Formats: sequence, C-alpha cells, structure tokens
Amino acid sequence: MKKLPKRPKIRPSVLEKGKHKDDDASGSTSGGSDSSSSGKRPGSKKRKKQLTIHETKVLKPEDIPPGSRFLGYQDYLVQGLRISQHNIRYRRARYLTTDGIYLTAGLPEEVQGTHFDPTLRTYILYQYHHQRVTQPLILQQLTEWGFDISKGELSLIISEENNSFHDEKNALLPAGLASAGYLNVDDTGARHAGKNGYCTHVGNERFAYFKSTDSKSRINFLEILRGHHTDYVINDHALEYMKVQKLPQSPRELLSQGEKILADSSQWQNHLTALRVIQQRHIRIATEGALIGSLVHHGFPPELVIVSDDAGQFDVFLHALCWIHAERTLQRILPLTDVHAKAVDWAREQIWQLYKDLKAYKQEPTEGRKHEISKRFDEIFLTKTEFQTLNLALNRLHKNKDELLLVLERPDIPLHNNLSERDIREYVIKRRISGSTRSDEGRRSRDTFASLKKTAKKLGIAFWDYLLDRVSLKNQIPPLPQLVAKAPP
Repeated sequence: MKKLPKRPKIRPSVLEKGKHKDDDASGSTSGGSDSSSSGKRPGSKKRKKQLTIHETKVLKPEDIPPGSRFLGYQDYLVQGLRISQHNIRYRRARYLTTDGIYLTAGLPEEVQGTHFDPTLRTYILYQYHHQRVTQPLILQQLTEWGFDISKGELSLIISEENNSFHDEKNALLPAGLASAGYLNVDDTGARHAGKNGYCTHVGNERFAYFKSTDSKSRINFLEILRGHHTDYVINDHALEYMKVQKLPQSPRELLSQGEKILADSSQWQNHLTALRVIQQRHIRIATEGALIGSLVHHGFPPELVIVSDDAGQFDVFLHALCWIHAERTLQRILPLTDVHAKAVDWAREQIWQLYKDLKAYKQEPTEGRKHEISKRFDEIFLTKTEFQTLNLALNRLHKNKDELLLVLERPDIPLHNNLSERDIREYVIKRRISGSTRSDEGRRSRDTFASLKKTAKKLGIAFWDYLLDRVSLKNQIPPLPQLVAKAPP
C-alpha cells in the first residue's frame, strides 16, 4: 500500500480567471487576502449577514462567582425554520330577512372557491414549478404534515386554476417583441399525451417565453410569434418572402391580386384552393409568407434579428447564427493523421481569434475593423488544407458568412445563442424529472410557469414573492409584461 502512486495534481480549467497557486514560481501555498494566493475559489469571501431577529433569548452562565463584573453580551445567531399548519375557520353569520331572503357573510376574496390559503397554494406552485418536486412527493409531504388534500385538489392547484397566470404569460411575447432588438430562439423535445412534441423558446435578456406544440416547422414558429392573431395577410413583406423562397411567378401574381387579409386558417385554405394553389411546396411557402405579412401588419419589427443555432425553421427576417454552434462543426471532425489534427487545431484557433476580434468590434465598431474582419473571414474559411473533410466543413461555414457576420451591421446582437440554451435547460430538467405532460392544461401550465419564472429572474424578482403576490391577489408587483416593456435595453 505504501508504494501506490501519489495523488495527481489536477490543474484548474484554462477558462478560470486568476492564477492557480501551483503556477507560483516559489510553489508557496500561503498568501494574503487575495483568493488566488489563498487557494479559495472566487466569490468565497465571507459575506456579512443581514437577518431579521424574530426572538431573543438571554443566557447566563451557571454558578457565577461573587464579585464578577458584567461585561455585556456576546451574540450568537442561530437561523431556524418553523413549519406548521395554520387552519382558519370562518364562521359566516347568516340572517333571514323579513322578506324571506337569506343573507350570508362573504368570504375574503383570496379564499373564495378554495379551501387552501394563498401561502399553501403558493408553496405547492413553488415546489412543483420552481423546485421541480413531483406531485406524489408534494402530496406525501403535505399529508405527513397533517394537511387534508387529495390528488385531484393538488392537480387543480398546479395545472388548472391558473387563468390569471396564463393571461400574464400570453402578454409577455408582445411586450418583449415591442421592446427587443433581437431574439434568441431554440427548441427541445416535449412529449405530450403519448406523442412526440416540441417546446419552442423565444426570449432575450428581458424575458423568456415557452410554447409547446406538436410541430417544429417554420409555419409553427411564425404562428408562435403571431401570438393570439389568426389572420393571414398578403402585403409587400409577404410577397417578397415568397419571391426569395422561389415561389413561381404565377401563384405570386394570383396572390397579389386577390384578397389581402384572410381572417383565419379556414378562409386562407379556401382562398388558396380558389386560386388553384394546390402543390404542397407552394402552399407551404405561401402560408409562411402570409404569416410574415400578418406579423408585420400587427407591428412586428422587420429589422428585429433572430439568433439561432442554424435550425431551418428559425431562418426568417434578419437571421444571425451562433458562433459556438458553428465551431462545433469542427469539433466533430475526426482527424486521421497528425497532419489532419494540426489542420483542425489551426482552423479552430483561427476561428476563436476571429471570435475574440468580433467581441472587441462590438465594444468599438469602426468601418476599418469591419472590412478587416470580413476579409479575414474569407481567408480562414476559403483556405485549402490537406484535410478534405475540414475543407468541406470550412466551405459550408463560409456559405453562412452573412448570418455569422451580421454582427458587423448590428453590433447590438449577441455572437452566440447561449441565453436560449440556458433558458431552455430549465424545461429539459423539468421534463426529465416529471416526464411528459398528459393533459392540455398540464402542458399549458408547464409553459406558463417556465415563462414567468425565467422572466421574473431576469427582472430581479424572487419567484416566491411573485407567486405569493399573485395568489394572494395583492398584485403589488407590477405585471411582468409591463416591466419587460420598461426594462432598459
């Protein structure tokens, strides 16, 4: 046992800022208050506690010798938690008038129609939608604490008695679109009622909006952006999209001469049939164009940038690609020789140097830098190496030049789609814990509370405070869509 190898020294990630203690030339592990010299991780400095004192108990030593001098108190703080039932019996006085009419005292508004007070309902919502505790575990916990609540009553609180939350969530998207210069978008699987489905995320630093559907097509994405509107509009934006997507001239001319606004999908389908637009590809392109026309008609800003990971359904309006997803194309390449490996390493190094320069350009954009970065982009992605697989990958990325370098025209947009990836990870974790949804109300509630939770966090609002404020009907916290619209860019 004594001849076992020594424990290896694992160095920190190169992404960590600050110097590791093993990098010190002297090898010393002692140091002052700086975290790099003391070996403490960044942010581990002890913070000053500011806690409310609910109870004070005075303790005295036993057997105090005569003549001892009192020097005051030495405080010792103990944090605690009290979990107990608080049941209220409302005795509603009843009267019978001389006219034979019964009068009964009304209940407080926050408990009308329910036998559970706002704090208990808030706790249930918080545990399920924020702490990711499953319904069986919440039911077991409440039962062990002495509450009389059934599975059905628990399900009603979690999934079905949340119309006011749904209304607030539905207003998030219009508020976010009206005040945004760009959107991060992504989607993930969301199985529902035994069938495969998808959840789409739309958001930025101000808000997050989740919508689960059965499809992930471009039509579906445009319908999500359209929100509660149901019309299809033929205008210049719609016709221009159809032209770019190479819809034949004949159906384009017919659509430009017919009705301009169709109220719903039924009228739109009848309109296409009447114009003899019957090929599936033509119907798809025309429908996408009409949805874009509807969006612009209702105030959607055409200059708004959509930032995605290159999923085809998101390629509408001004489209920017995520650099991190683009670079992953090279990560997946398997070199066959040392020469191939060096070529891949060279390409990745050049890409990340260009990425670094783009970050600097965002801070201080100039025409000179723009021209230089565009030129270097061509040099990197048109380079012919000795590894043909790498050449093909670089060539594919070069075809996306306009979308990867849109930041040169719009320095306000991000270079990656990490925000959307982080936001949607919450939905993925919830899906792994609780599985798929079975009822439409359950799916709707999962989308709603994921949207409200993420938005509240972005606005600096504690989700518990938000839930309790809404469930108790105090509404002291302004509506989240209103705060999103007022949030600084």
